[in-house]
Amino acid sequence: MKKILALVAVAVLVAFAAPAFAANPFMDVPMNHWAYDAVGQLASRGVVSGYPDGSYKGNQPMTRYEMASLVARALAVVDMNKASKQDVEMLKKLVVEFKDELDALGVKVDKLDSRVAVLEENLGGWKLWGEFRFDAKFADEKGGLYTDNEDVDFDLNRYRIWMSKKVDDKVTFIARLGKGEGTNVAWQRYYIDVKMPWDVNMWAGLWLFDWEGDDGLYTDNDARFTDRSLQGFYFAKPFSMGEFALYAARKDTNTTVTGFDTLVQFDDDGNIIDEMDNVAGIQLAADEYYEYAGRVKFNFNENFWMSGNYIKRDYEVSEDESVWWAAMGVHFNPEWAFKGAYYKEDLGNVTGEDKPGAWQAILDVDQEALGFTSVWIEYMDFDENFKAWTDGPWDDYGTVTGKALGNYDNVLFVRLNQKWNDKWSTFQRYLSGSARGTGVLVDDTTNWTFGVKYYYTPALSFELAYDKIENSMTVNGLDDNVVRLRTRVTF
Repeated sequence: MKKILALVAVAVLVAFAAPAFAANPFMDVPMNHWAYDAVGQLASRGVVSGYPDGSYKGNQPMTRYEMASLVARALAVVDMNKASKQDVEMLKKLVVEFKDELDALGVKVDKLDSRVAVLEENLGGWKLWGEFRFDAKFADEKGGLYTDNEDVDFDLNRYRIWMSKKVDDKVTFIARLGKGEGTNVAWQRYYIDVKMPWDVNMWAGLWLFDWEGDDGLYTDNDARFTDRSLQGFYFAKPFSMGEFALYAARKDTNTTVTGFDTLVQFDDDGNIIDEMDNVAGIQLAADEYYEYAGRVKFNFNENFWMSGNYIKRDYEVSEDESVWWAAMGVHFNPEWAFKGAYYKEDLGNVTGEDKPGAWQAILDVDQEALGFTSVWIEYMDFDENFKAWTDGPWDDYGTVTGKALGNYDNVLFVRLNQKWNDKWSTFQRYLSGSARGTGVLVDDTTNWTFGVKYYYTPALSFELAYDKIENSMTVNGLDDNVVRLRTRVTF
């Protein structure tokens, strides 16, 4: 094959990577030659190199070894830049054609295939994916624990559209649109993911972090302190045995006062110092704060890990508060695992216990171990005033415990899942919360669920469940039950 002709097959792969009119260094390729610009671009990127006398010798035959060398260099250039679908398809064909010669050059074809796959995944610049979730709920109580006003509630409770754009080899932009207040659409995420020096990764913008989820400390509704969206800077640094992470964020919010004719302000002694009439709709500044956090996780081996986590909120008005927790996990084998954590909060000067703690123990058994079901058994013990920051940890179907976990001495939660085939699965949930204190207004909380899930397609599923709550949040007589049909699509 002639060098100039062979050059055309590779030039399309890297033509975008250099200026359109790169200077041509070869004295035997005239400026009026149709391939002059292509040769110049490839030379400027280091894909082609001439002979010691400064010539390219494009009219003489090119050996397969020389062409394989050209393909290998082209791949290195394409690896670092954007590529079109046509570019990648041509590159794949060239890799197959010159497999033996590439092997002789020490360029492993299996590694090339994986690098080409990465290029294909990022084709087109923008990527879109998302989720749609619609619930039909038929409850026993009107405006009870499951529904807003009536006993029937059709709720489009989630729609999310994710998008990402690979800006270059170091920067990726990520965003998510979803349901906001009422029927409004809101930006729920928008941040850049940046590869920094020394293998540090940085997020900047509005992002979500979930350290408890990363450690597998919950399986139901939510985490206690993480799984939250924050605006700020997040840094993560992996090392040989684990990862170190820290962030700095700020919460800026406003509260709209509605439904009041007069707003009354008091001093510390309870005396009225100001009255404002007709305040409905006025924006009042909420208690804003900075939030700082750090985390380190050690994977001692594939069967044992530990993590240490700390978060502090520095409020502008209220007392500062913080929480730290240490967690660990042991895999007895691939199917059996034990996980545990100890939490300690500092709530500032509050009535009662102002530094409450809690501890958690989890037995997690995969279905392969027992053959017919997976098992999650979780036990948590709380001090008075202990509270969650994110959500009620077990409030997946209705309000079970809420965030005020210090209302309980302890909670036992069990979840069983049975996957029968690729289409059908069933599950059961049970919670028993021992109320702190006694009296006619306080009683233990119980919650149990039976459900079945069917995958009509790999992307579309239907879940039918019955859920019953008794003495929600330890309030005696606060009971309700619901039948919920959930339709979910991922794309």
